[in-house]
Amino acid sequence: MTGAKPKSDDVEKAILDLCAARGPAKTICPSEAAKACAQAAGAADDWREWMSLVQAVARRMAAEGQIEIRQSGRVVGEGAVGPIRLGLP
Repeated sequence: MTGAKPKSDDVEKAILDLCAARGPAKTICPSEAAKACAQAAGAADDWREWMSLVQAVARRMAAEGQIEIRQSGRVVGEGAVGPIRLGLP
């Protein structure tokens, strides 16, 4: 992974900022947060390397009630398998 590795706090802020910008009833793809973090670290082309950290932070945030993890528009929680979306509760 090139560039500076963001802390969990940086990833959490990216997720919350993107969700807030999208709006209350809308969601983001975790890849959007990974791309934002990679770009902030000066490694925009390496965004896929950030996905596992973004997913781990998103699961923690969902467990804490900060965000919801959704599939097909339904809240599925932190144990979801497959493609997910992130949104504000």
